Amino acid sequence: VQLQASGGGLVQVGGSLRLSCTASGSIIRINRLDWYRQAPGKQRELVASITDGGSKNYAESVKGRFTISRDNTKNTVYLRMNSLKSEDTAVYSCNLVGWSARGGLDAWGQGTLVTVSS
Repeated sequence: VQLQASGGGLVQVGGSLRLSCTASGSIIRINRLDWYRQAPGKQRELVASITDGGSKNYAESVKGRFTISRDNTKNTVYLRMNSLKSEDTAVYSCNLVGWSARGGLDAWGQGTLVTVSS
């Protein structure tokens, strides 16, 4: 199973970006899709998650600004980021929790860099 993240880039404060992460391979079921981020010198943190039932959770720091969504037909999760702040600068990675033909899955994408400039 592979996860391919894209959509990062350089944006000014107050701007918007949409990240995408597509899973491929022998996937039977996706229970949950998460977006994490890690800023320089900081620990990785969970930004947002969405379950197979559509339940969503967000870090307090992004509530009201970020929106997570998924397209089950494409095995893709999105993260719409609005009103970006300089502190949102980080490498964003996606994580998939689910099942493949070989058993449980806990797969990570390679990360995409988001840089918010003031």
